[in-house]
Amino acid sequence: MVSLSWKHHTLIQALISRGPLKEKEFQSIFTGVTGRNPGAAKKIFDKYLLEINKELSYVHFELRACRDQYDGQVCYGVVNNVSDDQSKLGTKYSVPQIAFFKGVIEAIAQDEAAQGCISSFDALNIRLENQLPSEASSSQQQVPPAFKNFSMSQKEKTLGELVKDKWLCRTREGNIGLGIKSLLDLRSWFRNNDVPSCEVCNEAGVKADLCPNEGCTVRIHKYCLKNLVCSGCGKPWPLGRVTKEEAVEAAVNDEEEEEENETQAAAPRFKRRKLRNPNQRDSAENGSSQASLASTSGSSGRRVTRSVARSK
Repeated sequence: MVSLSWKHHTLIQALISRGPLKEKEFQSIFTGVTGRNPGAAKKIFDKYLLEINKELSYVHFELRACRDQYDGQVCYGVVNNVSDDQSKLGTKYSVPQIAFFKGVIEAIAQDEAAQGCISSFDALNIRLENQLPSEASSSQQQVPPAFKNFSMSQKEKTLGELVKDKWLCRTREGNIGLGIKSLLDLRSWFRNNDVPSCEVCNEAGVKADLCPNEGCTVRIHKYCLKNLVCSGCGKPWPLGRVTKEEAVEAAVNDEEEEEENETQAAAPRFKRRKLRNPNQRDSAENGSSQASLASTSGSSGRRVTRSVARSK
C-alpha cells in the first residue's frame, strides 16, 4: 500500500473542497505543491494520480478526468463509484429535488438532436411523478405528497442550486445543460441508459454533432472532430474543418456519385483509412493512470468513415 504524502492530500482536498477544476487550475495547484510542471514532468504527474487512485479505491472513490462537452476543456474531480442507497444519504438534496434533477438529465441526455440542453421552460415543466415506477405513476393515490406539492418556485430554486453546485449549467443561450459534476459522475448512468457515445472517444455524446446522412446515428463531439488526424501521415484530418452546410452538400454529391457508379460494372473502390484521436493513448499508458484523460475517454477502436468525419 502506498503511503500518501501531504502533497497527495493537498491535491485531494483541493478537488473535494472546490469541486471539479479545469485542467489549468488543477495543474497550477500541482505545480505549487510539488514544484513540477505537469507538462514537462508528465510521468511524475501521472504517478501522483495513480498513487491517489490506489488509495481512494479502498473507499470507492476515484480521481477522474473528463472533457466538458460544452467548451471542450479537460476537468478533474473526485467521484463516488458507489451508487447505493447508503451513499445517497449524504446528498443535501431532498427526494423531490433528486427526482426533479433526474427528470432534467433524462430530458437532456435523451435528446435525439444531441444539443446537450433543454430550455428553462421545459426544465421547469418536468413532471416528478414520471420518476416513479410505472405502476405508481399511473395511480395518483400512490404519488407522494411531496411530489405533488413541489411548486414551480421550488423547481426554479432547485435549478439555481444545481447550477451553483455544478450538477447543471446554463449555456450561453440561457438553456439548461449538464454540469461538469454530472459529466464526471454519471458515466455509468449514460451507458446503462443507452445514451449514444461519441464515435471517436467513446464517451457519452450528450452534446455532439450528428452525421448529416439520413439514417446514420453516428455522433462526434466538436472537440473530437477538430482533433482527428490521419493514421497514415499523422496530419490533421482536413474534413474536420468542413462546415455543416458543406458536409450536407458533399453527402448529397456522394449519393449521386454512388448512384452513377452502380451503373458501371467495374467502378473503382477507394480504400478508407481509419482515423484516430491524438488524445488517445495505448492500453499500457491507460493502465498507468486511471485519472488521466486517456483513461476517461477510452479507446473505441471503431472505424470512422469519410461521411462521419464530415459531421461538423
